[in-house]
Amino acid sequence: MFEKEKTAEEKKGRKKNEITLHAGQEGHLSDLKVGQKCELLSLHNDNPALRRRLLDMGLTKGVIVKVKKIAPLGDPVDIELRGYELCVRRSDLMNIDIKVVE
Repeated sequence: MFEKEKTAEEKKGRKKNEITLHAGQEGHLSDLKVGQKCELLSLHNDNPALRRRLLDMGLTKGVIVKVKKIAPLGDPVDIELRGYELCVRRSDLMNIDIKVVE
């Protein structure tokens, strides 16, 4: 069995298409790294029940969110908002538009 050659990025523990957002840039909540803060711009989800649940948990427009922890395999992500922590699946975070604060 042959092993696939690892690229320099894979050797450093990064994925090939990984995005790094800096202050002032816009993207998705799933693109943030541990310790980054952002302002939530919009939530777009096709599932009305899930959208309502996320809104009820405090993920509303204008809220400041900080990424606290990311699980070893990348899912779920622990975020802090409104004074409490919340674990959310990465697939759900991909549907949340943000603007990086720091």
